[in-house]
Amino acid sequence: MDHSRAPVLEALREFRRRGDVAYGPPGHKQGRGADPRVVDVVGMDVFRSDVLTLNGLDDRRESQGVISQAQELMADAVGATEAFFSTCGSSLSVKTAMLAVAGPGEKMLLSRNAHKSVVAAVVVNGVEPIWVHPEFDAERHLAHPPEPDDVRARLREHPDARGMLLITPTDWGTCADIGAVARVCHEFDVPLIVDEAWGAHLPFHPDLPAWGMDAEADLVVTSVHKMGGAIEQSSVFHLQYDRVSSEVLKQREDLLGTTSASPLVYATLDGWRRQMVEQGHALLDAAISRARRVRAAADELPGLRVMGREVVDEGLAADVDPLKIVIDVRELGISGMQAAEWLRTHRHVDVGGSDSCRVSASITYADDDATEHMLVEALRALVEKAESIERQPPVRLPEPSALELEQAMLPREAFFAPVEHVPAERAAGRISAEIITPYPPGVPVVCPGEVITAEVLDYLRSGVEHGMLIPDAADSSVRTLRVVARP
Repeated sequence: MDHSRAPVLEALREFRRRGDVAYGPPGHKQGRGADPRVVDVVGMDVFRSDVLTLNGLDDRRESQGVISQAQELMADAVGATEAFFSTCGSSLSVKTAMLAVAGPGEKMLLSRNAHKSVVAAVVVNGVEPIWVHPEFDAERHLAHPPEPDDVRARLREHPDARGMLLITPTDWGTCADIGAVARVCHEFDVPLIVDEAWGAHLPFHPDLPAWGMDAEADLVVTSVHKMGGAIEQSSVFHLQYDRVSSEVLKQREDLLGTTSASPLVYATLDGWRRQMVEQGHALLDAAISRARRVRAAADELPGLRVMGREVVDEGLAADVDPLKIVIDVRELGISGMQAAEWLRTHRHVDVGGSDSCRVSASITYADDDATEHMLVEALRALVEKAESIERQPPVRLPEPSALELEQAMLPREAFFAPVEHVPAERAAGRISAEIITPYPPGVPVVCPGEVITAEVLDYLRSGVEHGMLIPDAADSSVRTLRVVARP
């Protein structure tokens, strides 16, 4: 296929060349009505590029196939049979993918270290989750993807499960053995969905971890805005084989997706695919080398521990994305959350993620010598000034086994059940009616239907006192909890 083409961008350029005046949405009419104060911040080209697909990028009957051509090029670029664009982010794409495999009341295997969007999908879709617990790393207090043998064991226990959802890479860059998990799923004749939101770049360089399509996954969801070059909310479904119906996937996406898709997302997805096919290997080669230098420099700083391939050597993960720089800061006497706040306030460096133990920074092909230098110098300054950072009460981290909560009710049933709010002191032993998620990275500690324990409450409350953000709980202070009412 001709990957020098970018059908969406070409159609947008042609729309501008013709000088069409639209008498339908969007109401700002390519910026004519935009408030100059808004234009001053975001620029006029944002509005000029905000064009409907119908009677805009394409005609009323979509006879030019602008979007379908762009999707075909994407599929060809990454080795998928089909690709579909989504403008609602992978949070919605994951819900769609799950609904394409399992319906209300049907079972599905899910990694318990899943993003909150997966748990939301369980509530929305009415799926019965069969949790596959991750590989817990007690030293780093980190969850790595589950092992193939754990997947096999759960499929033997639940032969009526309709499929498996695997999250890899994790937010911290550790990766599953996708090929081995796929082979296990296919032994049981069920599809493997991979939530590869952090892995859009993986198909374009051989020194990066395995890409889901190459590793025999049936359906892969990526967020191109995370490690690629498209804007926020850009997501792509990648499909191969016949275990997941293309027709069903399209219908489920139509059921959940927006009817007002953003052309800004389509255009940047289209352009990024062209860039990766033409220049991706060289760009990623440079990024990998840059990440290697940053990692080496951080490793030399006292009090910082950079996670690398030792987690693979220890048998905790199948691979690690070298572009994720994950740094444990506990030896500095501070938390990752404190480190992130200090870096933002004093060095104007915003790290990608932080928790009680670590910070993470993503290096992409967009980085250059200046951003490399800025990150290294900011980390050096953090080490030098760590003693001046006010000490706070520690986050009381539970043992890994304490995070494996009992599922007493289906998540959907608990979420929609009659509820009451109880003080945290009286919440242990009660069934949660809400999702409780420290953010980032956004992996729920408590899901609806799970039995709340004293250990988890102690962790959450000490975390909030330390500055942990819990945006989805009814009471973000966790002084009270939303639980299923007793009869």
